[in-house]
Amino acid sequence: MTRAELLADDPLWLILIKVVVLLLIGPIMTIFLIVWERKAIGRMQQRPGPNRVGPGGYLQSIADAIKLPFKEQIIPAGADRKVYFLAPVIVVIPAILAFSVIPFGPQVSIFGEQTVLQLVDLPVGVLVVLACSSLGIYGIVLAGWSSGSPYPLLGGLRSAAQMISYEIAMGLSIVSVVLYAQSLSTGDIVQAQQSGWYFYLLIPSFLIFVIAMVGETNRAPFDLPEAESELVGGFHTEYSSMKFALFFLAEYVNMVVVCSMATTLFLGGYMAPWPISLIGDNYLNTGWWPILWYFAKTFLLLFAFIWVRATLPRFRYDQFMRIGWKVLVPANLVWIVLVAGLRTLRGSSEVSTGQILTYGGIVLLVVVGLGFVFDRGTRGVEDDDQVPITGGGYPVPPLDLEIPKPAKRKAVRGRSAEGRRRRRPAPVGGPGDSRRGADAWRDAEMEADHGDL
Repeated sequence: MTRAELLADDPLWLILIKVVVLLLIGPIMTIFLIVWERKAIGRMQQRPGPNRVGPGGYLQSIADAIKLPFKEQIIPAGADRKVYFLAPVIVVIPAILAFSVIPFGPQVSIFGEQTVLQLVDLPVGVLVVLACSSLGIYGIVLAGWSSGSPYPLLGGLRSAAQMISYEIAMGLSIVSVVLYAQSLSTGDIVQAQQSGWYFYLLIPSFLIFVIAMVGETNRAPFDLPEAESELVGGFHTEYSSMKFALFFLAEYVNMVVVCSMATTLFLGGYMAPWPISLIGDNYLNTGWWPILWYFAKTFLLLFAFIWVRATLPRFRYDQFMRIGWKVLVPANLVWIVLVAGLRTLRGSSEVSTGQILTYGGIVLLVVVGLGFVFDRGTRGVEDDDQVPITGGGYPVPPLDLEIPKPAKRKAVRGRSAEGRRRRRPAPVGGPGDSRRGADAWRDAEMEADHGDL
């Protein structure tokens, strides 16, 4: 029986077990990742991480999970309450739904029932994951808009622009995988990598996918929408208590989802690595062993997330938007054309792999050479209409800019001070109250001077 037939034959109790497990994967991984990230970054930067709650500080995430629901819930007066409450739910639910099409393992037996470690194997499973990540953008935009404040709205729009940009690059990097696997099903893609993993057969697609998944999840160094150095926290500035915890949960669940997709598309999914897969006539690729390989690859990619955050400085917003639109998307389009051409040549003519690599290398050298020639021809050419810029890449004010002269407020200030003195009541007191009267007069003078300022 095929994977789809085995899944279609699952009884109701087995489907419920799978659903409960998938619902628990996100929160459990989030609790673990928060402590792991803080511990790893503290070790990399030679500073103590969490070390107070529990043995070695490893219960810090549980303390945070208990603390957040009991914090005060503050709702802005100008917020649209229905959308304000709905936005965190829109962000979390699609992230958890994406686990439903990811294959965690091959055929196994659960309480005597033969099944596959996957909830559903759809013919368009890859598109389901992309659709779930797209729905999360609506929640971010609605969260910023419904808060009734301009700063969360700007953060939500900026985050949506970033996620859409890098989602396009991520979707294009999957096209070459689909061309090789001849299927959009995640289970078929894993099976197609038995002869070779795609991370070295399709190196450009793998690198672009890894960069795009960092930008897609708003993680450092692409975390400008909710950066610590910004004036506010981005789209979730006005959220607190459990609703903020949902946004926090969605971020880490999205991290696990994109790492799981990278494992499925490029790292062979649940199949064992090459030296280990040869042991015992491929025994370690059967039964429950593949779950170990699957999560090992996923945790390796999650560690790359943490490593990048602890190492690289934050980009400027225009810089990482330029990377997405001017580098990743064009490179993806060129790579897709090359992959499609290679697949056509290998399928329709008697052309060896060596010939393809030789001709491709010659074409690449010619393109690089032409790039240097054209770059040398345009270098040093100055444009008369070009605006002079500073070292940071921002335009400076015009050289003939005249600053308007300030208004003459001295006479106005004098007249207002004179009017206050005329209206000021004189201190009242007898001969014995001279000191008290002097103090009252001095206080009145100080108050008048403060008003003038």
